[in-house]
Formats: sequence, structure tokens, C-alpha cells
Amino acid sequence: MKIIDGKSWPLGRLANYAAKESLKGEEIVVVNCEQIIITGNKKNIKEKFEERRRRVGSGQKGPKYPRTIERIVKRAIRGMLPNHRKGRGKEAYKRIKCYKGVPEEYHESQKIINKKQNKTKFVQLKDL
Repeated sequence: MKIIDGKSWPLGRLANYAAKESLKGEEIVVVNCEQIIITGNKKNIKEKFEERRRRVGSGQKGPKYPRTIERIVKRAIRGMLPNHRKGRGKEAYKRIKCYKGVPEEYHESQKIINKKQNKTKFVQLKDL
């Protein structure tokens, strides 16, 4: 089992890493999802997310975009998997868990952290 601390990880890089590891058969747990960052202009990122949330299909038609932070991260990881509806993509998607904050059972365990510091403009997921 690999536990990833989401503090200061760019969303795309974290999603790519988590998807690759889950395809290899690893159980992936992402903690501190609210501190994951998206690089770029803060205003443009917020506008994009708000626009997606307003666009909802009628009835059962989609696409439906998540509102909670954990679901946003899990959907980004899902986008990196080959086919999340069947086969090995579906199995890999089941091995991924995302949490806001750090649950009690993962406090003492070793976490994978991002060592790079971002000097560019970014927004944290909790600000969306």
C-alpha cells in the first residue's frame, strides 16, 4: 500500500503517479486532498471549475462534475486510467482511495511527499 501526502503536489502529476501505481497492482491512498494544487492563473481556474459545475445534463445524462475535493482528485486519476468501466482500468480504479485530511489509521504510516517547491502561480483545491 502506498500513501501519498497531497500537500503541494500538482494535481496532474499526482494523478499520473497514482494511476500508474494502481495499474501495477498497488493500493493507493491519497491524503490531504485539500492541499493539492493546480498551477496557473487563479481566476481562470476558478472560472473553469464553476462553468463545469453549472453545466449538468438533464436526467441521467452527463457529464457530471464532482463538487467535493476528494471526488475531484479521484476523477482526475480516473482520467489517467485506460478504461475505468471495464477490465484492468476498473480494477485499478477500485484500488484508489482519497481523503480530505489524514484519517486516524494513516497518521503514523510513511507517506510519499513532494519535495519540489512551486514558484509559479497556483491555487489549492480547498480554494475552489
